[in-house]
Amino acid sequence: MTPTGLLGGSFNPAHRGHRRVTLGVNRALGLDETWWLVSPGNPLKPTRGMAPLAARLASARAMARRAPIRATAIETRLGTRYTVDTIRALQRRYPKRRFVWIMGADNLVQFHRWRDWRGIARAIPIAVVTRPGYDGHALAAPAMAWLRRYRRPQSAAKRWTTWSLPAIVLMRFRPDPTSATGLRAGDPDWHIRLGLHPSRN
Repeated sequence: MTPTGLLGGSFNPAHRGHRRVTLGVNRALGLDETWWLVSPGNPLKPTRGMAPLAARLASARAMARRAPIRATAIETRLGTRYTVDTIRALQRRYPKRRFVWIMGADNLVQFHRWRDWRGIARAIPIAVVTRPGYDGHALAAPAMAWLRRYRRPQSAAKRWTTWSLPAIVLMRFRPDPTSATGLRAGDPDWHIRLGLHPSRN
């Protein structure tokens, strides 16, 4: 079984914070690689200001270069929109890989709004990366009221493949202030300058 991380997101655009956190999680969990799942469209995010998928995928691939990170828009091939469906489809398609779901503390805050979030927790271990300004809210999040009993210590993170499910671990790394929102504010036309045409994932 190949230990593989899954990090979903808009990557609008991908940035050094994504890369830095992913490399930290790879080391902490002993992953062979992490897949960046560049979302065709997040049901919980507005479409306004969202760059085309081709541009977001290109930015993710550029940021993942020469690292154990694979940027993909595989959800377009799978035909899935919701995380729970994507996870189940990947687990069926890649039976020789053991997946762990990676997300930021900001996503844990709204995790209870995800479709069948308890089903996600029962299907795959979850690693939450703390983020400045969100940690307190994450610990007090509605989903955490249920998940708290399944929390595992970061010191045991490398043993995640042996955990019974549900299982969640909160991971703390040195924070990176980079944000996609800030990058878009400074360069709102970043995707236009790329001059990209739709591409396959």
